[in-house]
Order: sequence, then C-alpha cells, then structure tokens
Amino acid sequence: MEIVPVSPRLTTLRFPEVNDLNVYVWDDHGEITLIDTGLPGSFTEIVEGLDALGFAPAAVRRVVLTHAHDDHLGSAAELAAHGAEIWAHHADADIVRGRRPQPAPVLRDWERPIAEALEPGPPPRPAPVHRELHDGDILEFGGGAEVVEVPGHTAGSIALHLPRHRVLFTGDTLANVRGVTMPGVFNLDSAAVAAAAHRLARFDADTVCVGHGEVLTAGPLLTWRAEQSAHGSRPNPSERHSG
Repeated sequence: MEIVPVSPRLTTLRFPEVNDLNVYVWDDHGEITLIDTGLPGSFTEIVEGLDALGFAPAAVRRVVLTHAHDDHLGSAAELAAHGAEIWAHHADADIVRGRRPQPAPVLRDWERPIAEALEPGPPPRPAPVHRELHDGDILEFGGGAEVVEVPGHTAGSIALHLPRHRVLFTGDTLANVRGVTMPGVFNLDSAAVAAAAHRLARFDADTVCVGHGEVLTAGPLLTWRAEQSAHGSRPNPSERHSG
C-alpha cells in the first residue's frame, strides 16, 4: 500500500497489486470519510495508512461505497465494527449486506482472458448499510458532497461531486492506469459506463479521483476532457450538469 497526498484534505491509499486500486481519505478537520475500502483483508493496511496520517480507526465517521464490487467494499465490515457508518446506493445495498450476490459482468471479448486470469479471493464479510443513497443526495462531508448516479459498472454505482472543493470521485466508472484514461471494465453495461464517463467529464472539478490509477489533475485532466469533447456526442439537454 502506498500513501499518496492529493491535497491538504485528501489522501489516496493506493494498492498497486490490485491494478492501482484507490481508497480515498477525506479529512474534515479530524472527521474522516473514506471513499471505498479495498479488498477483503485490506483493513490492517488501511489502519496503517490512517495511523501514518495521524488518525485512529475511530476517527472514520463514515464510509461511502462507490459500488459493491469486492475490491471496493472488502473492508467495510471491519470499519463498521470500529464505529464507521457505511453508506451505499440503494441498488447495491443488499449486496453489501450479503443478502444477494453481485451479478456477473457482461464481458466483452477482449475482457474475457483478463477476467479468467484473475485469481478469486475470499469474499467480503457482509456489512451493515446505515444509509441508502439516492441520486441528488447531499452528504455531510466535504462541504456538501452530491451523489450522482452512474449505473453501468454496477446497478448502484455512484460518483461524488464536492463543488466547494472542485473534487469529483468517479468510482470504477473511470480508470487512469499507466497513463491511459478510460471508462471502467467488467461492467454490467459498458455502453452506459462510457456514456456516464462522458457526462462526468463536464463536471466542474479540478481533481478527478478514479477507482483505479492516478488522480487526474492539470494537463492529464484537460487532455481527457478534450478527448471526451472530440469523440463524444453533443450534450443532451436532459442530462444533469454540475453546479
């Protein structure tokens, strides 16, 4: 696990061995919000990362899950046991609770050998969901974080927009691994994910925090937005914009 500073309030706990998986630590003057929780078994490393930043596990007030895949909800149960509230979109909430399995992704041909090469790990422990999220909810961290539904990777995938800080968390709707910025893979609906990534490119943010890979800022962020503008369709007036 690597500790990667992003801003005075934001730090990434990055797991290079899981395709540069990110767990984000947001600091509201000592009240901590985690965005995602890594794979099952990541709790010890998350605690080590928090300790390096000067926080005990009890400082984590809430965990916001961007979706209910194992590599994002894996340590939610352990964090809940230390007092954190677990928040997840209503469409993925029962998966987090262990009441139903996550549907298998609809793999594209080029994804199949990648998926087949992955070694299955232990399943996450069921975790409570203290709050079910909906599109447009404003969450009590980061000066007001807006929930943005982006179904496609999973039915309950969300992004989080912090307009006061110009930060956007995309979950696995977007990845930026080894210099390649692209919509996420292993999706229920890859066309919907590509459309959601295009829509997120128009949000007013200077820092785009992806599920896997390097945070997008400055030049790389502008390049990605320009590519989306060049290759995407003309904006639909019915789509929701930031602000």
